[in-house]
Amino acid sequence: QVQLVESGGGLVQAGGSLRLSCVASGRTFSDYAMGWFRQAPVKARELVAQISSSGDSTYYVDSVKGRFTVSRDNAKNTVYLQMNSLKQDDTAVYYCAAVPTGRSAKDIDYSEYIYWGQGIQVTVSS
Repeated sequence: QVQLVESGGGLVQAGGSLRLSCVASGRTFSDYAMGWFRQAPVKARELVAQISSSGDSTYYVDSVKGRFTVSRDNAKNTVYLQMNSLKQDDTAVYYCAAVPTGRSAKDIDYSEYIYWGQGIQVTVSS
C-alpha cells in the first residue's frame, strides 16, 4: 500500500500561482510514477501531469502546458505541481496518484493509477 497526502491548495486570484505537494509513504517512492489529476464540478476527472519514477520524463495535458510544472524529490518522497498563470478553469479538486512502473511518463495511461490521495481544493477567483 502507498499512502498519499496532498497539501498546498487554496484560493488564489487569476494569474497567480500555487504549488501543490504530495508526500508518499508505505513503499519505495522511486519505484512509482506519479500523476496529478483534477476534477471540477460536473466534469470527469482528468490527468493534468505525470512524471516517471526517476523524474527523467514528464507529460502534460495541453491545457496546462507552459503553465504547470511537475517535479519530484525522491529523497523526500514528494511530488510537486507548480501552477503558474492560473485561470478560473483550473478550479478543481486536485489529486495525486501513483503507479508502480519505470516507464516513460509519455507511455503511462491514466487508467493505470492504483493509489490515490484524498484530494485538495484549488479555487481560482476572477
